Amino acid sequence: MKKKHEDRMNRNEKGLLAAMILIIGLLAIGSRGNDRQGSWGQSDRSTPLRGTVTMAGSTSMEPIANALAEGFRNRYPYVMVTAEFTGSSAGIEAVLTGSADIGNSSRRLRPEEKAAGGVEHIVALDGIVIVTDAGNPVRELTKEQLSAIYQGKVRNWQELGGQDRAIVVVGREAGSGTREAFEEYLELEDQCDYANELNSTGAVMARVSSTPGAVGYVSWDVLNDTVAVLAIDGVRPTEEAIRTGRYGLSRPYVMVTKGKVEEQREAVREFFRYLESGEGRALLEKTGVILSDSQ
Repeated sequence: MKKKHEDRMNRNEKGLLAAMILIIGLLAIGSRGNDRQGSWGQSDRSTPLRGTVTMAGSTSMEPIANALAEGFRNRYPYVMVTAEFTGSSAGIEAVLTGSADIGNSSRRLRPEEKAAGGVEHIVALDGIVIVTDAGNPVRELTKEQLSAIYQGKVRNWQELGGQDRAIVVVGREAGSGTREAFEEYLELEDQCDYANELNSTGAVMARVSSTPGAVGYVSWDVLNDTVAVLAIDGVRPTEEAIRTGRYGLSRPYVMVTKGKVEEQREAVREFFRYLESGEGRALLEKTGVILSDSQ
């Protein structure tokens, strides 16, 4: 009887020891999963993250914002992430006035915006691509020809070796980061002669693709076969040409905060950590944007 009692004790002790080892192992795995290091410090959460993250700004950055918002919500289901697409300047203003946490901008901050507390964080790179309708035989322009088109000095494709067809000049609305970057490249700020000023990249693509003789500018990551791409000074907007700067019409995608990231609310700080993580970078790549070599 004594031996049976001792055997039962041994079995109970072994079972308890095995259970303790299993629990310790699970806790260690969970700790490693939560221990993600970013530029703004270490996140080691023991309670569910709660709160809100609000974004506003660039329509060109809509695919980026939506992908990151969905991925972040999947990881932190108790955080509400919202995004509005009101244009780069409006997004920056929303951050500076406190009505949004993050301003999505397809242009760099101006000196006065930095002086007001704006801090920019480069998320990715983008090329501004010149597109025309698919039936237009012209496939290349010089920078000078492009400038002449947008100033209204050249009004027919025949002057550029194309068909006898009027050029329909399409662009973005005032306040668009894409428009500001494009006009800055041509040194034509507020001097362009537009036939159509549209309020989104998608609208420009639709107008150009459906309008014979149209020319417009869109983000590299939204290109499709409904339009034809024009090389500028012999350089086509490939990923390599944009990343290295060989294609001159490029700009960064920027997320703006008022003050440094470490000064933001916990949910916003965690959003930027997620953005830097392997999962966040993979989501960005899936949207078709170009990650800079420095990221």
